[in-house]
Amino acid sequence: MTAPDPLDAAKKGFDVHLTRRILSYLRPYRALALTAVVVALLLAVLSPLPTLVLRHAIDAYLSPFERNPGLNAETLYRGLTLAALGYMGLRVIEFVLNYVSTLAIGYLGQNVLRDIRSDVFGKLQRLHLAYFDQNPVGRLITRVTSDVDAINQFITGGLVSMITSSLLILVYAGFMLRLNWKLALISFTVLPVLFFATNFFRGKLRDAFRATRIQQAIVNTRLNENITGMLTVQLFRREARTALDFDHANRNLLTATVNSVYWFSLFMPTVAVLGQVAVALVLYFAARQILGQDAVASGVAGAVTVGTLFAFVQWTQQLFQPIQDLADVFNNLQAAMASSERIFGVLDTEEEITDKPDARKLEHFEGRVDFEGVWFAYDQTVKADTPDNDERWILRGIDLHIQPGESVALVGATGAGKTSVTALVSRFYDVQRGAVKVDGIDVRDLAQHDLRKHVGVVLQDVFLFAGTIESNLTLNNPDIPHERVVEACRYVGVHDYILSLPEGYDTEVRERGATLSTGQKQLLAFARALIQNPDILLVLDEATANVDTETELRIQQALEKVMLGRTSIIIAHRLSTIEHCDRIVVMRRGRIVEQGSHRELLEKGGYYARLHRLQYAQAEAAD
Repeated sequence: MTAPDPLDAAKKGFDVHLTRRILSYLRPYRALALTAVVVALLLAVLSPLPTLVLRHAIDAYLSPFERNPGLNAETLYRGLTLAALGYMGLRVIEFVLNYVSTLAIGYLGQNVLRDIRSDVFGKLQRLHLAYFDQNPVGRLITRVTSDVDAINQFITGGLVSMITSSLLILVYAGFMLRLNWKLALISFTVLPVLFFATNFFRGKLRDAFRATRIQQAIVNTRLNENITGMLTVQLFRREARTALDFDHANRNLLTATVNSVYWFSLFMPTVAVLGQVAVALVLYFAARQILGQDAVASGVAGAVTVGTLFAFVQWTQQLFQPIQDLADVFNNLQAAMASSERIFGVLDTEEEITDKPDARKLEHFEGRVDFEGVWFAYDQTVKADTPDNDERWILRGIDLHIQPGESVALVGATGAGKTSVTALVSRFYDVQRGAVKVDGIDVRDLAQHDLRKHVGVVLQDVFLFAGTIESNLTLNNPDIPHERVVEACRYVGVHDYILSLPEGYDTEVRERGATLSTGQKQLLAFARALIQNPDILLVLDEATANVDTETELRIQQALEKVMLGRTSIIIAHRLSTIEHCDRIVVMRRGRIVEQGSHRELLEKGGYYARLHRLQYAQAEAAD
């Protein structure tokens, strides 16, 4: 299904396609939605009745008593008492219906809110990494929070209210026409003006709400960047500059919000004033009829009574109340349309890395990895027929064959394409040319979940979730026993440190492991990788670079043990850490320029030998 063009949708006050997609979330709750609609219908039918009771009381009891005080007072009091009891009874029923309606709508809206958030979060889980390279975190957070909440407000505060208000307008109009069609038409004379006013404000409010959502996403992005990068901000004394940038974004949000408030603050009083104009017209013409009737004769058939005048004043005000409510619904509708454009934009994003319908699973896993003529670029606009000399290519004709159980180190200058090689093994990206194969099967033909469960990754920038030490190590997998966690932690030498913590393995880890040192987080990352027991081990970007010498030695020893019997791909900048590898692959500008053992490459005297001499010269100069 093709998503609607957001620019086209922005020109509409009411987008049928977007509304239909929002309403599709009500399907699992049909019974609840039907209950809310039925209650709304009952409320609409009930609302004019209390005024009708008061009209009867005025015309049947109060007005005759005023004209003829000699009437039986006891009869009049009895009638007024019954009218008062009837009036209160109707109000009690109205209270109960309102309670049921509010409860049903609230429950309905919160369930829909949960479903939409789950869909957006699930979609984000399935999207390829290139999508997150192009979309700031703050923008995506806005989709899951503010934008989803706007749709929830439309459903809870708008959808059923729209139905109720529409029914109320029809019921009030029907009662007014039945009671006195002339006064009814007089009160309706302002409706065409209201229609044109609504159309005028519709476009203004739609654009204003879209601008507000965009600016809100920018503010969220700025906030997220500054909080996560606070160390860099304070280290380089950028507080004033970042505060100025945030203030600029915040002022843009203020301007957009004030603009939407400006138009809405004009819209609501316009509806209110038109309602009072209708009341004034009814008072004027009804009073003229009443005075004319008194001058000629009272009790003329079809005459306008004081009770009728009272009822029309009440109903005219009550008629414009649902119209004002519809204006508020219109406010929610505009926000929901603007937000739904953005939410469904995420949900309609093409999932470029997907499993084929007949995706295969790896059986009798061996661990052989092959790169066959691989050309790759992160830029998704690069296609297979893009010229070879295009600067956007990251990998250029890579041919690499790694045998089961072999340890291979990738070395080279920054930007040579080392990390890209490892990302392709896990199929985080698809190649534009050639193929990446595991056990002779193209990774594009394998089920992603099955492929990645065989691959363990250790990153230099370790990400720890908020939770306990053990939950971070097991990634909340209940099938991993505690004994296996302890064994892995002993293996990498982090067990004693964990036991020294106040709660041991149940010690809480703050967001991103803020209370742990870099070396401690790195050791935990190694333990986490070992617990998963991968068949292919990827150690990325000098995973031991940020630990002290003693810890590095411990990690190196554990790493050598865990690499036994596993296919291992290691990225390193310090060449001394990969001398023990079976093979070293030297990369430069997206190509493989050399490969062989540490000794063979030194004897060859090529690019690797020059890198080796340069590093040792730098180390000697530092000493």
